[in-house]
Amino acid sequence: MSTVQSSPLDSILNEQGTIVNDFQIMIATVNGSGSQTANTALLRAIFRMGVPVSGKNIFPSNIQGLPTWYSIRVNKDGYIARLEDYHVLVAMNQQTFLEDVEKLAGGGVCFYPEEWKFKQNRDDIFYYPMPVKALIDADESIPANLKPYVSNMVYVGILATILDIDLDEIAFALDFHFGGKAKPINMNMGVVKTAYAWAQDNFPKLDPYKVERMRATDGMLLLDGNSAGALGAVFGGVSFVSWYPITPSTSLIDSLRAYLSDLRTDPTTGKTTYAIVQAEDEIAAIGMVIGAGWAGARSMTATSGPGISLMAEFAGLAYYAEVPAVIWDVQRVGPSTGLPTRTSQGDVISAYFLGHGDTHHVVLLPSSIAEAFEFGWKAFDLAERLQTPVFVLSDLDLGMNLWMSESFEYPDTPLDRGKVLSAADLEELGRFGRYEDVDGDGITYRTLPGTDHPAAAWFARGTGHDPQAIYSERPEHWVENMARFKRKFGTARTLVPAPVVDLVDGADIGFIAYGTTDVCIVEGRDRLLKEHDLKTSYLRLRALPFEETTREFLARYERVYVVENNADGQVAKLLYMEYPEMANRIVSLAHLDGMPLTARWMVDAVLEQER
Repeated sequence: MSTVQSSPLDSILNEQGTIVNDFQIMIATVNGSGSQTANTALLRAIFRMGVPVSGKNIFPSNIQGLPTWYSIRVNKDGYIARLEDYHVLVAMNQQTFLEDVEKLAGGGVCFYPEEWKFKQNRDDIFYYPMPVKALIDADESIPANLKPYVSNMVYVGILATILDIDLDEIAFALDFHFGGKAKPINMNMGVVKTAYAWAQDNFPKLDPYKVERMRATDGMLLLDGNSAGALGAVFGGVSFVSWYPITPSTSLIDSLRAYLSDLRTDPTTGKTTYAIVQAEDEIAAIGMVIGAGWAGARSMTATSGPGISLMAEFAGLAYYAEVPAVIWDVQRVGPSTGLPTRTSQGDVISAYFLGHGDTHHVVLLPSSIAEAFEFGWKAFDLAERLQTPVFVLSDLDLGMNLWMSESFEYPDTPLDRGKVLSAADLEELGRFGRYEDVDGDGITYRTLPGTDHPAAAWFARGTGHDPQAIYSERPEHWVENMARFKRKFGTARTLVPAPVVDLVDGADIGFIAYGTTDVCIVEGRDRLLKEHDLKTSYLRLRALPFEETTREFLARYERVYVVENNADGQVAKLLYMEYPEMANRIVSLAHLDGMPLTARWMVDAVLEQER
């Protein structure tokens, strides 16, 4: 073994000392090489050691063969936004090796297969050459066809040694990953233990990085947003799902299928009480969802930007005919095919106005695993209460990556079916007008198909109609109906989840953000205060349309920075439209490169504006 030692490293070690629970690991591999098992085992093990952690999977849009990276941020203070720097590099892709090493922070650590012959040309980082091939070839118990995949466990064992990650927690993580199946658990854990022992005997500890047990994750979950949203939909009473596969939303339906098969079987007959249909395209998917919603089922679909585009006409039909439906949009980078496996907040305006004519939709904006679960069930209540499609705008970062979360708050009230008339109601009323605004809130009454009363029938019209749902092209009926939609949208403002607001005394500026940008805002605000003595307040949007809290927040500050992970500043534009009298207070900070936003970018962008 050869190790580079030099004065820059001595200086770094003397200055920094041991760095505990405050660094980022970057694992560079080849897509399709089976590295996900190793990477998530490391992430879950650190999480189970009580240390706040977050993981980001940066993968290509082909099936296999191209470079992929997985970052693990370890942070004792609970910051989980992506860092632009990484301090520990596991280099398992020779194609990107030199570039990956070049980006490694000074004083960082590089693990790489020892059979790679190269010149160690940086004297400010630590090198650990790993005998990956030798250790795998020596283990005759591993089938030859599995050795390329199991070889990733070598770096798990060596990192466990050097960073002091508990082997028992890695064993638990593998048990969880393989669902208790002894054969793959033992095979993978055997490699981990072999590599761990080899590193103990052959690698003296040279670098400053270390994982140390904490209690900061006690009682918390580690889950991806697509799974959380799917579980929330189950608690929301979903009974019909139609979809067409598209990254990054497919795993939401996969999770939904798994949860429903466990939880939605009739105990008497053994038959399932739900239906999941893979449609021929997104147009058919949303069409079936609307048909099911009209029939009284709690129905949903999941897609991403290109699918949203195809759903426009049916979304407009459901809006105007007033049929409830839930549409999950797990956003990715566009326009067009764009970057299918990168994250974005680029569909806000398209979802908000989807359709043609004067269409405005309710949009929910989850920022965490807990909110993905909450909005998973709450979207159905809102859709049926308002008799309209409700969009849930997640993104690839939230949907496909593992996040820490507090335990979920489960719904403790009955399903809100909205204004549904029963046969007994109709008998008492004698009649009803499907599109009559009886209560003045813009929301009309409806009946469900099969209601046993002669007054129950009505036409769900996508064309002009009068309050009794009779076809009409009379101008006064159109004007009346659109005025009622405006009243209903006003009612929606009072029903959607309110923003979360943090008002700070003495703050001169405010932030508005939503979704996964929240973690960058939280860390960036702390840095602005600590490093620049800049006090800030923060409003996190949870839904559209805006409600009065947003107006009040804008009125408080001369400058309000709207931070978004898109190129056009889409919510900033909506704020300009909604509150033109305060447009001069709104400053758009929008950035899109396919990666989650960082606190460093946010701080630099704010300071540049403030200067």
